Amino acid sequence: MANFNPSHPTKQLLGGYCGIILGAFGVHKFILGYSSEGFIMLVISVIGGSFTYGISLLIMQLVGLIEGMIYLNKSPEEFVNTYFVNKQGWF
Repeated sequence: MANFNPSHPTKQLLGGYCGIILGAFGVHKFILGYSSEGFIMLVISVIGGSFTYGISLLIMQLVGLIEGMIYLNKSPEEFVNTYFVNKQGWF
């Protein structure tokens, strides 16, 4: 755990809750510092949702819900190793 920062547990909780509540818009990705992944989710939700009558928005919300639950179920050490050391952007 060489790269531990005191703000990582806060980011884990905030990212997890935002993934569950606002997951369709990629807010949890922006919190963890994954701007490109967050922007992809935002574009798919907003632009894709307008063309598919909201179906892509629901799919992105489901992805955010799953990712939020994954964030909250990991131990703090495993969370830091997965998302800050190894830089895993998706799931």
